[in-house]
Amino acid sequence: MNRILIAEDESRIAAFLEKGLRGNGFVTAVVTDGVAAYDLASSGGFDLLLLDIGLPLSDGFTVLRRLRESKVAIPVIILTARGGVTDTVAGLEGGADDYIAKPFAFEELLARVRLRLRADRAPEATVLHVGDLSLDLRTRRAHAGDRVVDLSTREFALAEIFCRHPDQVLTREQLLSHVWGFDFDPGSNVVDVYVRYLRRKIGPDRIETVRGTGYRMRAASPEANGSLTGEPQAGGHENER
Repeated sequence: MNRILIAEDESRIAAFLEKGLRGNGFVTAVVTDGVAAYDLASSGGFDLLLLDIGLPLSDGFTVLRRLRESKVAIPVIILTARGGVTDTVAGLEGGADDYIAKPFAFEELLARVRLRLRADRAPEATVLHVGDLSLDLRTRRAHAGDRVVDLSTREFALAEIFCRHPDQVLTREQLLSHVWGFDFDPGSNVVDVYVRYLRRKIGPDRIETVRGTGYRMRAASPEANGSLTGEPQAGGHENER
């Protein structure tokens, strides 16, 4: 199921987009400023970005430029009230995949979204490796060293985003967005709970706590006598959400 990030500070438009896209089978999240738009768009948790130009803190052109300078290949459709040729050219030359001026018909936007999601992209790896931890995205199987690890759906999704960003600090908000789709209160401790579950299964030393920020998966494998020996493998738990 495709996940779409909506960066729009006008609540009426954001609600309209979210309702329409969810009604057509997409998973959505909304941010209302450019800083949050860049952070989540670069997290790897979304398949497409709907980007308003007139965002506070950092405008859409700046967000787009930062994404492309960081080699973030997420498709971007710019939404703006600025319909002039100059702005259209600036957006497309800045790395946008499409550009639609407000007001617009939702059906037109939907067609453009589907087109961009169908566009040919480089094939993604089907097995992710971080040290001696591997995740097979097709079979949903995980291996830690020579052990097969039984992960729940949420645990696998959490492990996947860590494996896609080794040695990168991921905030609790980024992890909530990717794994739970903002269905949980950002103040919830569900991320911490599931990191604890994951550590119990793959080894406690693979995921580091970055105090006051979030978590980071170490790219180097832990020592054989460290994380892979002491913890019993958990077979399931009551708090699966």
